[in-house]
Formats: sequence, structure tokens, C-alpha cells
Amino acid sequence: MTNIEAPPPEMQVGPGKWIQKNLFSTWYNGLLTVILCGIFFQTIKGFLVWATTIAQWRVLQRNLPLFFVGRYPQDDYWRLWAILAIAVMLSGLSWGVLARNSPKLFGGKILIAVGVTAAALMLVPVPINYRLLLLLMVGVLVGTAWGGRQLGRKIPGLGRWLSLAWFGAFFIVLWLMAGGLGLNEVSTSKWGGLILTVFMAVTSIVLSFPIGVLLALGRQSSLPVVRGFSVLYIEFVRAVPLISILFMGQIMIPLFLPEGMRPDRVLRAIAGLTMFSSAYLAENVRAGLQSVPRGQTEAAKALGLNTPLALGLIVLPQALKAVIPAIVGQFIGLFQDTTLLALVGLVELLGIGNAVLANPKFLGRYAEVYLFVGILYWCFCYAMSLASRRLEKQLNTGDR
Repeated sequence: MTNIEAPPPEMQVGPGKWIQKNLFSTWYNGLLTVILCGIFFQTIKGFLVWATTIAQWRVLQRNLPLFFVGRYPQDDYWRLWAILAIAVMLSGLSWGVLARNSPKLFGGKILIAVGVTAAALMLVPVPINYRLLLLLMVGVLVGTAWGGRQLGRKIPGLGRWLSLAWFGAFFIVLWLMAGGLGLNEVSTSKWGGLILTVFMAVTSIVLSFPIGVLLALGRQSSLPVVRGFSVLYIEFVRAVPLISILFMGQIMIPLFLPEGMRPDRVLRAIAGLTMFSSAYLAENVRAGLQSVPRGQTEAAKALGLNTPLALGLIVLPQALKAVIPAIVGQFIGLFQDTTLLALVGLVELLGIGNAVLANPKFLGRYAEVYLFVGILYWCFCYAMSLASRRLEKQLNTGDR
């Protein structure tokens, strides 16, 4: 009897067969594919026609500084470039340190993204010297990422020093923006646009994270007073809309302070955002704490660790790793919630857009302005999401 060897199964499917299998496997799938492709084509065609013939992009070109820095004094723009340089260098170092064990730092997708970003920056309608500075920032990001990877391999504890560097950079950024100590003071009433949005979001995120962790631990505490306070705070804040908390911060906080003492509006808005975000973050962290098996705590105590050490070294790191997507989702939501600051008198990115549309010269240019603002928000939110996925991969929290 002759043995006939069967051909090996096809491991790779060509584009044609993939299209046939996934898009035209049946007559109704094929019909649905054709209809959706037609709708997609007409949508893209209509958008391109509008963008090239109808849209008036001069509304963005003439107000670009307002969108990014508000009414910040032009003579002090060098401070903002210094802030951007600090953020880019620390971001590059952090990227390199997190990717120190990766076989390749700059993959194909990364190189394509860097190239597209560099090309897009050359098309930004700003003076040529600003374009060159933006390209320099891209080069600094790539260079510091490579340097951070090399240093991360040689210095195992570099990550802790980077955390301290980020902490110290916050105070340097605050000094550069507000002035003082040798620099001209710039009132917060002149802060606006994208820089105010980023500053408010980052500050609120940094402050809400430790408060949320403490509230989550307090809600699981065995002390009735601590647990009761944590539960009361979390449930009260989660039952109140953010806009109400922002108005309470702007109007009611000065009522509880001595006469004549009135905190800055930016500080009051940060307090409101922090209060709101920390309550939701506490529930995310509590979910992570509940996901850690009780045996981990018992094993830590069997090794001689007391409760604070067992919690800080064993339980909490595992809990935070498990809820990284939820925490980053909360941070993205907080970044988007900064749009409500325009209702309490702070002219952030969306508020600048509304102010530009109120100018009689640019009446009716809603599509151009809101599209530009939406793209900026998408870029920052997607960057946070991408950083979250890479952090999960480095910490081995994803499914394998």
C-alpha cells in the first residue's frame, strides 16, 4: 500500500485569499463590504473636497500661538521651549530605560512614526526657526531614548533616579511658567491653551494618584474611623458631577479661608480635579488589591515582613500592575475633563477655541477649530494609551 504524503498546511495566506475569506466569504458579506467601502470612500472624498476647497485654515494659522500658549508673553517664549526640552529629555530617558531589555529599541513602526512626525512638523505654519526647534526636539527624544537604554543596562537602579528627576522637574517647570526668583512673574490669567490644559492634567494626575492609593488602602483598613472616612469621601465625590465640584472649588473654598485670602483660580481648579479623580482612582486600585491572592500577604508575613512592608513590597506592586489599563483610562478621562475648566473662567484649549470663534473675523469656522482641537486631544490621549501598553509589556502584565 502506497503512502501518499499530504501537503503541509498553508501557514501564510496572501492578500487576495485573506480578502476573499474575511470580506467576500458569502454573498451577503460581499454586499456588506461593498456598501461599507462605498460609504467610506464617499466620506473620505467629501472630507478631502471640504479640506481643500471650502475650509478656511487661516483661522488656525493666525491664532496658532493662542491655541498653544494662550496670552503668555511672547518675550518669555524661551521658558516654554525650555519646559518642552526638559519634558522631551526625561521622556526619552524613561523610554530608553523601560525598553532596556528589548531586543530592538526603534522598530519599523517607531521609525515610521518618527518620520511622519518630523514631516508633519515641517508643515506647521510657524516661522522656520520654530520648525527647526521642533525637529531638534524630535532628535533629542530619539537620542535620549538611545542613551537611556544604554544607561539602563549599565545602571540597574536608574529608574528610581528618573522618578526623582521627574519630581524635581515639576518644580522647575512651575518656576519657569510662573516666574519669580530672578524671572519676571507671569500671572496665571495669561496662561491658556494647550500648555494650561497639559499643566492642569499632569498636576492633577500626580496629586490624585497617591491620594487614590491611600483612599483604597483606607477603604480596606480594619480601623472603623479610617474605613468610614474613606468610604464617605469616595461615595460622596462619585455621586457629584465634576462641574459641581469645580464650581464648589471656585466659589466655596475662599469662604472657609481667612478674610482677604483667596487662592489662585488655577490652584482651586487643580484641587477640584484632584478630589474628583482620586475618588475614582481609589476604586480602581481597590479592585487591584482584591485581585491579589490572600496567600501573598500570608507568605510575606511568614517571611517576617510586617504589615506596611508586606503591603508596600508585595501586595501593592502586584495590585497596581493588574489595573494599569484602568488607571491610565482614568488619567485619559481626567485629561479630557479639563475641557470643563472653561466654564469656571480658565481659558484652556477648548476655551481658546471658543474665544477664537467669538471673533467676528472667524464666525462660522466651527469645523476647522474643533477639528484641530480634537486632533490635539487625540494625540495626547493616544500617546498615553501607547505608553500604557508599552509599560504593561515591560512589566509582563499582558496576556502571553
